[in-house]
Amino acid sequence: MFGRRRKKRDAKTESTGTEAAPRREGAAGAVSFGNEIEPEGPIEQPAKEVDRYRATGPWDSTENAPEAKRMDVGSMLLPMAQGTEIQVNVAQDAQGKQKIIGVTLVRDKSALQVQPFAAPKSSGLWDEMREELREQVVKQGGKVEDHEGTFGPELRALVPVKGRKTEDGKQLAQRVRFIGVDGPRWVLRGVIRGEGASKPEVMSEVEQLFADVVVVRGDQPVPPNELLAITVPKQIQEQMAQAAKTRAAQQAAQSGNAGRSPNGAAPGGQPGPSGGASNGSGPS
Repeated sequence: MFGRRRKKRDAKTESTGTEAAPRREGAAGAVSFGNEIEPEGPIEQPAKEVDRYRATGPWDSTENAPEAKRMDVGSMLLPMAQGTEIQVNVAQDAQGKQKIIGVTLVRDKSALQVQPFAAPKSSGLWDEMREELREQVVKQGGKVEDHEGTFGPELRALVPVKGRKTEDGKQLAQRVRFIGVDGPRWVLRGVIRGEGASKPEVMSEVEQLFADVVVVRGDQPVPPNELLAITVPKQIQEQMAQAAKTRAAQQAAQSGNAGRSPNGAAPGGQPGPSGGASNGSGPS
């Protein structure tokens, strides 16, 4: 039921043109009786028990993901569904250089940020990540609840919005969902904001975007818990560069008008990019 089709068929089948003979294995392996209805070839059992949470995606690049138009950003192939905008998220590293930390898919009033991380073969990294996220939200004064969702265990949280309070001084907060799945030597984490985190009728649409992501782990060694490299297509690089120029021009204009505001207010510069900020968009 939870088997996942692989792109490479059994070597014996490829060389002889016939199906491999039925075989039985121990409790840790797959058991095949040769009578499965599968015209495309044998189905492999999941390498890990938790793969049942991604029976319909997200996908590994070695698996037969459903046909769809996707954008290649290196470690991920992102669905380019109609009405969906792809935004690149950047932050400054310790040396002051901009580094891509994720990609956000925006549809209507919902946003899904996706981040692929390297993971050990033994799995279980998503469990550790959830605990770290829980601690971070609590330290910020937020609330977190465990929930069993479409992709297995997830967190549903109320996260304080920095600098925003009600008229009577109460802290404003936004609903956020933290979802994730363990894959073959990778973990895909998603952060959902907007209606996709609060309205049940919208949640399934955002979840489908997450399920349509294909992770390209590659063979290069990467320490567990480290973000897999995300590369930006040339078109988006040009858009990001143009956006940076526009921001610089706006800041320069505001600086030049300092002290000359009709109401006497000194205009402030716009903040630079931070983690999770959108700095470029792809085709929608």
